[in-house]
Amino acid sequence: MLKHTSALHINPSTKEKLDRFLSVFVFPLLLIYFELVFHHSTVGAFSFGSFINTALFVCCYGFLLAFLHALLTRVFPKARIPITAVLLFVSAVPYLIEYFIYLQFKVFYDLTTVTAGTEDAVGGFTDRIFALMFGLRGIIRLILYLWPFAVYLILSHKQKKTPLIPTRHPLMYLGLSLPFYLLALFFVLISSVRLSTYTNEYSFQTAVNQFGLSTGIRLDLKKAIQGRGVSFEGDEPMPWQPVLDAGNVIQAEIDRQNQPEPEAEPEPEIVYEPNVLNIDFAAKAQETTGTVSELFDYVSGLTPSLKNKYTGLFKGKNLIFISAEAFSAEVIDEKLTPALYRMATKGIQFTDYYQPASAGTTGGEYQNIFGLLPTDSGESFKDIVDHNNSQIISWRLNDLGYNGWAFHNNDYTFYSRDLTHNALGFSNGFMGYGNGMEEYVTDQWPQSDLEMLQGTLPLYIGQQPFDVYYMSVSGHSGYSTSENSMASKNWDRVQDLPYSDQVKGYIAANLELEDAMAYLIDALEKAGIADDTVIVLGADHFPYGLDDAAVGGSTPYLDELYGYTVTNFVDRDHNRLLLWSGCLEKMDPIVVDQPSSSLDILPTLLNLFGLDFDSRLFPGRDVLSTAEPLYFDMNYDWKTDLGTYIAETDTFTPVSADVEIPENYVEKIKRRVRNKINYCYGVLDNDFYSYVFD
Repeated sequence: MLKHTSALHINPSTKEKLDRFLSVFVFPLLLIYFELVFHHSTVGAFSFGSFINTALFVCCYGFLLAFLHALLTRVFPKARIPITAVLLFVSAVPYLIEYFIYLQFKVFYDLTTVTAGTEDAVGGFTDRIFALMFGLRGIIRLILYLWPFAVYLILSHKQKKTPLIPTRHPLMYLGLSLPFYLLALFFVLISSVRLSTYTNEYSFQTAVNQFGLSTGIRLDLKKAIQGRGVSFEGDEPMPWQPVLDAGNVIQAEIDRQNQPEPEAEPEPEIVYEPNVLNIDFAAKAQETTGTVSELFDYVSGLTPSLKNKYTGLFKGKNLIFISAEAFSAEVIDEKLTPALYRMATKGIQFTDYYQPASAGTTGGEYQNIFGLLPTDSGESFKDIVDHNNSQIISWRLNDLGYNGWAFHNNDYTFYSRDLTHNALGFSNGFMGYGNGMEEYVTDQWPQSDLEMLQGTLPLYIGQQPFDVYYMSVSGHSGYSTSENSMASKNWDRVQDLPYSDQVKGYIAANLELEDAMAYLIDALEKAGIADDTVIVLGADHFPYGLDDAAVGGSTPYLDELYGYTVTNFVDRDHNRLLLWSGCLEKMDPIVVDQPSSSLDILPTLLNLFGLDFDSRLFPGRDVLSTAEPLYFDMNYDWKTDLGTYIAETDTFTPVSADVEIPENYVEKIKRRVRNKINYCYGVLDNDFYSYVFD
């Protein structure tokens, strides 16, 4: 009589060993496999240190998953197969969701952004989602992540009596998870880079790169549940005066008397006052408690920026602010985009400008309007609109009686703009497609920026002073002529350019923005108000849609557009701010060649429009002041006039080999960046400006 063998025809002794192995390691190995596939499919291969940390952490999670599996199958033994199948399926889902997000946006979205953007993504980009999921790349990833689930269902159906994934006592798995967790923490502690990411410089992007997606999600959940503590480190320069001893005073007087008499009376030096309000922050720190008190204490120790010769240059002028969808500096060309080129070279010239991308379009708008980093990711804009926003430029100009409008040529409810953009202080509210804009723009994808300007300009051009905000859409991805009406419309103008069709399509889509700006400037000049109108144009984010076909951390089309290989977030997020008025063309050129970003727009505009404000309340700076330049992003990367720091690799690169770097400079700026990011958290989470302005 033949001995019984399993349906898999494995030797009994071998099967017993396999069963013992599977009963212990199946879930840890499964998660390691998922992490390897995910990392390779998004940012490329793991570094050795990151893989070790990721593997140790996911082994801990795998044993916790095995504990849950063992517990449930003991309590519900008849439901063993569906319990196991559900756990195998659910384990794969986060990796699939984040893969498709990265495929579309080229960034990882934290839990807040994923949940906040789900409704908009499903409602507005259903076709795009299905194209990603059921294209060749999507099908391959679905297979790679779901084959354990599918194979288990098939084999368990054939072999119902003997479980394919046997279990042991649940407590054994708990005991195994702890040493892996402690070992993972040990490897975190011995690496200054990973320790910073794990603690005081946490960002979801960097955490996923260094610890894997599962640990990134865990840290994000921890932040969401516990809240983010806000603390500040002493690093900011304080106002001080040198104290001279008697000998120095005497020598200084002798030196003064020995100097030759000047030939002519020197012009008196202009002493500029600081940009501050009559608010005693130190007193308010004593009157309040908790995080709000810490925020006041931090602000009170900052050095305000000074007014300057450009203060009030735009006082009383009209303002048109444009957040341009996926705009990049490389679109600007003297022959192809003469209007944009004119704005870039005849207005205030920003030659080292950045638009940090961390929460998609809504995050970029948040930075442009509020001058803060979107610390609650995709929910930041929704969170802040019911706070005290009296210091943003639209509210300040509204208080002066400006005729205000906010416009968007796509669905007016997208990203809840019907709620958020009606709370920005524009006297006439917000108009998008569905509550008025459909009268002016054609129903196509994407809609035309030119048609939006042509339709809406008559609403306000005769009612000065006006303050107008546009969120454009013509530059939106994808960029093939079959899926982008703007790329198709303007294809003849780019077909002979020395680029791939993908990059040509991107440029063609942005030519609609060029045409809109040419129309706008021409209309202002014909109306005789170009000198009395200021146009600000900044991106919402880099053109992430260029590389929807790229995997493994490769961005071939973005590299082609930029003319260099993108290796970090600072390289990726470089851009150009256009700040133009007809009056500037009659002045000597104003060049801002120090690092600046979208966080600097608000304080710069407040100063240019001659509005009283307290410069200490903004993490950015008035770029025309003497304040120290500093660009930083949510990944704790930063750039100053002395060099660039990349947090993920803990590397600082001086601007040149001969520049002198002060002692402890890097650590000092790292502390300053942490303080500024913590301040952005504190302002949003605590409605800080309500306490400032009662």
